[in-house]
Amino acid sequence: MYKYNLLDGSQREFESQITAEELAKSISDSLFKKTLAVKIDGQLSDLSDLLPDGSKIELITKEHPDALELIRHDCAHVLAEAVQEIFPETQVTIGPVIENGFYYDFYREESFKPEDLIKIEKKMHEIISKNRHFEKKEVSRNEAIQIFKDKNEEYKVELISAIPDDQTIKLYSQGDWFDLCRGPHMVSTGQIGKAFKLMKIAGAYWRGDSNNVMLQRIYGTAWSSSEQLNAYLNMLEEAEKRDHRKLGREMNLFHFQEEGPGSVFWHKKGWTLFTELIDYMKRKGQKAGYLEVNTPDMLDRSLWEKSGHWEKFGENMFTSTTPDEKIFALKPMNCPGHVQIFKNGLKSYRELPIKYAEFGKVHRYEPSGALHGLMRVRHFTQDDGHIFLTEEQIKEECVKVHELILSIYKDFGFDNIVVKFSDRPEKRVGDDSIWDKAEKALIDAVETTNQKYELNPGEGAFYGPKLEYVLRDAIGRDWQCGTLQVDFNLPGRLGSFYIGSDGEKHVPVMLHRAIFGSLERFTGILIEHYAGRLPLWISPTQIVIVTISSQADDYAKEVLEYCQNNNLRAEVDLRNEKISYKIREHISVKIPLLFVIGQKEIEDKTVTIRELGNTEQKTLSLTDAVSEIKMKALPPDYKD
Repeated sequence: MYKYNLLDGSQREFESQITAEELAKSISDSLFKKTLAVKIDGQLSDLSDLLPDGSKIELITKEHPDALELIRHDCAHVLAEAVQEIFPETQVTIGPVIENGFYYDFYREESFKPEDLIKIEKKMHEIISKNRHFEKKEVSRNEAIQIFKDKNEEYKVELISAIPDDQTIKLYSQGDWFDLCRGPHMVSTGQIGKAFKLMKIAGAYWRGDSNNVMLQRIYGTAWSSSEQLNAYLNMLEEAEKRDHRKLGREMNLFHFQEEGPGSVFWHKKGWTLFTELIDYMKRKGQKAGYLEVNTPDMLDRSLWEKSGHWEKFGENMFTSTTPDEKIFALKPMNCPGHVQIFKNGLKSYRELPIKYAEFGKVHRYEPSGALHGLMRVRHFTQDDGHIFLTEEQIKEECVKVHELILSIYKDFGFDNIVVKFSDRPEKRVGDDSIWDKAEKALIDAVETTNQKYELNPGEGAFYGPKLEYVLRDAIGRDWQCGTLQVDFNLPGRLGSFYIGSDGEKHVPVMLHRAIFGSLERFTGILIEHYAGRLPLWISPTQIVIVTISSQADDYAKEVLEYCQNNNLRAEVDLRNEKISYKIREHISVKIPLLFVIGQKEIEDKTVTIRELGNTEQKTLSLTDAVSEIKMKALPPDYKD
């Protein structure tokens, strides 16, 4: 008898081995019709696959979280077929699933045009409507190579030649068209549905190597329902309006240029915003017991070798060789420098935990194609913190860091936080026994707070497991920002110790902590989250005083001085322009408050306040207006 364990805890028995398709049919015809694929002992597989005896079986329907990956994968195959039907001379290469969709890379002498996407999409709908079954066939390497040679698919031949000898080579067909693929697939093309759209055409080097030929990449998105597709397209439209690069130009915050790829040129207003974030974090850190330090931007290669960064991260480091042939590297992280500060002078267990914080500039090489405004740069500032402590203190300190992180996100309007636990990666330093201890300590700490978390297997840092904090913004996008990592490895590798209560030397445990992560990236996230309408306390310009006529100039200057004396960031607009023009212009660059001044305001010593996003105006005495705004402009930590 063959026994199969279902997700609901029940068990099914059969006299002979069956496929997942037969299992679904045995439960009910309606379930079979809805089933797309199967998970066998957690591994996504084709519905036509035979089920091993005693396996745990999970049938995948369109409502299952894994269904989207299948839909997008199959949609990529249909895209490739549609392209080759319309443009038969085209060669297909690879077409993976990506976040929110898929793409397929093609080789073709002639360039695709934007209008071609309409034709291709129409053809895709035709293919899907035919509801052709996906059929799997396993072939030998030589057979596969010959098949694709006969089709003049040289890129597929190259891919097949690179497949390891121990891997099975599979072809999946949908009618007469077929492709090389690991699988799995759904039952038929009809299960893809109509909720997909081709998005854009881009260039991509074959295998990501600039020495290779340039291919043409077609991006698409696909969803389980039309409602999900429309919601995604609406989100993209809203994201375009909120693009921090566009708003950064309009608000005169920063710019980028070719001479400094991946590095930000901060303008006065942008730098004001940036330093407000730093000042806020300094206050929060000081209150939590952190000591602010600063470490060199450039350190000798030998230190990075000892720390393990050279081996694990060397290709992403900027280096310089001096005339005496010493190799230095611009720091990609602050942690080795903090260990050096801890090592300077003897430390006792009574002093622990010791908490260091640094707003250190770090440098990491990112490929040119990956750079994206403030979100992906080569030179950025980390709000880095490192805590040196004993094993007994791990749980308590992790809880404190966790609560600090959540309180800071709340101050910036982020209440929807997802925490992910990332355990040991394949490439790592340290013994498994140390990793067992580190992972347990971090899990114990987060569970103490009753915080829900998701597992993110294999995504820990090379020196220790971590918690990742993912923020959800105003239009539903997720941003991974903060991290908390437990490290039993680095302090010992770099020779640090403290004197314990027994008078002996002990290696401290080290917690790595970042909250904003990259300040540049967090600034970009804030700009997009608030669509440029930043909270008053971090707005670079909080008030602009606008005059109706030149007769109000002298009083406007008095108002400006009074505001500035009360620590409000104010400017004055005395231009000889119509008041309606001035107001529209300042609204367009997201100035939170306008003080409108005319003859009546001069006579009454008042200001008329116009608030961004509010059509109603109110008139207050200058002293009352400034007093009210000062309270509103207080940073959240001052209000606490």
